[in-house]
Amino acid sequence: MKAHELREQSLKELEGIEREKAEELMQLKIKLSMRQLDNPLQVRELRRDVAVIKTVITEKRAAAK
Repeated sequence: MKAHELREQSLKELEGIEREKAEELMQLKIKLSMRQLDNPLQVRELRRDVAVIKTVITEKRAAAK
């Protein structure tokens, strides 16, 4: 997801998305460690998505203060 798309979401929606992506990332890391992952670049992409989501959450919390 792009940052401008995420900025349109509410804080609660973003936190839910972050939780889902973090769980998905954990599953991918497990598969990667067991050599069952077809495309290891998925881990990098998902990790970056989580970072963007966390950044937008931090921006929204700072703006609310």
